[in-house]
Amino acid sequence: MSSRERILGRVRRALADVPPGEDGPVERDYLREHGERTVEETVDLLAENLADYRAVVHRTDQGSLPKVVADLLAARGASTVLVPSGLDEGWLAAAEVTRVRDEATSTPHELDQADSVVTGCAVAVAETGTIVLDGSPDQGRRRISLIPDHHICVVRVPGQVVASVPQALERLDPARPLTWISGPSATSDIELDRVEGVHGPRTLEVVLVR
Repeated sequence: MSSRERILGRVRRALADVPPGEDGPVERDYLREHGERTVEETVDLLAENLADYRAVVHRTDQGSLPKVVADLLAARGASTVLVPSGLDEGWLAAAEVTRVRDEATSTPHELDQADSVVTGCAVAVAETGTIVLDGSPDQGRRRISLIPDHHICVVRVPGQVVASVPQALERLDPARPLTWISGPSATSDIELDRVEGVHGPRTLEVVLVR
C-alpha cells in the first residue's frame, strides 16, 4: 500500500460516520480579530509588533516619503538599490543611488551586489506584525526581497493595514507567490543563539505612510 492510499484510507474511515449531506465546508466561526480597536490603535499595534520582531519602524506622510527613503539609504551607506518594475518613481526621487532594475535574467550573485531593496507591500497584519508581499509590480519577484541584506518596505496607512490574519487572507490571491515577513530573517541554534540574515535581509525597515 502506498502512502497516498494509506492517507486516503484514514480520511475515509474518519468520515465513515458522517451523515450524508453533512460533509460540506468546515464552518469558520472563529474570532476574526482579538478585541475591538480604532484604526489608529490597529496601526499602533502593527508598529509595536513590527518593532518586537526587530524591524525598524518609521512613520511619515506621502509628501515626506522620498526624503525618508533617501535618508534611510544614506544612513545605510547604500549606493545601489534594487527597484521593482512598478515601484513609484517618486519614492526614490530624493535618493542619490544607482537604480538596479528587477530583471528576470539577473543572477543571484548580481542581486547580491545591490546594497538595498525598496518595495511596497500587499497587506500588513497588526496582530502578528507581519507584512505580506504578493509579487505585484511594486514588490517585484520574491527573490529581490530575500537576497539583499537591507529591505525598505513601504506600507500605506491605513489602507493596507488589517487587524488579523483572516482579514489579510480575504485580500490575498492564493495563486500568487505570497511572502509573509515577520521581522528581519533570523534563526536560532540549540543554544538559542540568534543569528540574523540567514534566509533573507538582516535589516528590515518599515515605513508607515499616511
